[in-house]
This record gives sequence, structure tokens and C-alpha cells, in this order.
Amino acid sequence: MQVSAIIDHVHRALEEFGARCSMEEVVGLCPDLTWNQVYLAIDYLDKTGKVCVTLDPDRTYSVQAYPPACELSNVSSRHGRVQTAV
Repeated sequence: MQVSAIIDHVHRALEEFGARCSMEEVVGLCPDLTWNQVYLAIDYLDKTGKVCVTLDPDRTYSVQAYPPACELSNVSSRHGRVQTAV
């Protein structure tokens, strides 16, 4: 499977799940992918503003897909600009 297909697969799985989940749960949502493939996809999706990755108080990482309307404003705020999605 190509990298772009892996990233799209993980992103779709997170959007369909629709709630915050742990990294382990994301791996469970994509049983056809390895843990490393899921981790690299989440890293890319986080850097491009398509998902939110947070460290919970119990020291576990959780992931949630941003709704499509929030993606542009999230990426822009990371670069010091405030924009809203159209």
C-alpha cells in the first residue's frame, strides 16, 4: 500500500469513528496496517492540521480528526495567522 493510501485510510477511519481515541484504538480501527504505519500517518495528519494529537493526564496520546471546516483555521493558527474556512 502506498503512503498516501495509508494516510487516507487512517484519516477516514478517524473521521468515521468521530470521537477522540487512543493511539492503540486507532491501530484497532485499521487492522490491516501495522502500528508503525498508523503512527507515521498520524504524525503526518497532525503536522498538516487534519487531526489533533494530545497527551492525556495519564500520559497516553489521544487522537481526533478535525471536522473539515476546522482544518484551515487550525493550520493557519499554527503559523501565526488567523483565517477561517469558507
